[in-house]
Amino acid sequence: MLDTAPLQDAYRALLDAAAQVADADDPGPAPLDGEWNADQILAHVSLVSAATISAVAGIAAGSHITYDNRIALDAWTIERTIAHAGGNPGLRDRIGGQAAALSALAGGAALSDAELGTLVPALLLSNDSLLVDQPMPLRDIVTGLTEAELPGHTKQLLALLPDRTVAMPD
Repeated sequence: MLDTAPLQDAYRALLDAAAQVADADDPGPAPLDGEWNADQILAHVSLVSAATISAVAGIAAGSHITYDNRIALDAWTIERTIAHAGGNPGLRDRIGGQAAALSALAGGAALSDAELGTLVPALLLSNDSLLVDQPMPLRDIVTGLTEAELPGHTKQLLALLPDRTVAMPD
């Protein structure tokens, strides 16, 4: 079994940062060219979370799956996700539900240790750079979300706050 407490903590930190940005009386500076605003960050996280849930559920169902984050980087898909979720509040609700679902699937009895070790063909990009193009254990996909993806986007959200003295999570 996978300890999902760190995953839950990472989602909680991201959602807390998103709430701080949404509740800021004075919006911070606009993101730099090529950077995302808060809604775009949240839509991206929602799409990555959905892909991760799909991978975990696919392995639990005995399916052959792949993990590819390119759709979560597509501008049209991100904007459509924002619209479908109803903007920032809906995105935060959606991500909260996704966090609960992923924690239940990955950390419960739904997957054995052998299933968590299943090699999944993975293609991961970031800022037009190839990060991964090789099979990865499913466990590492979830761990990467926990240790890199969510904390990185939490910091990205906090950087949008007008008061830069906000403590960044570790």
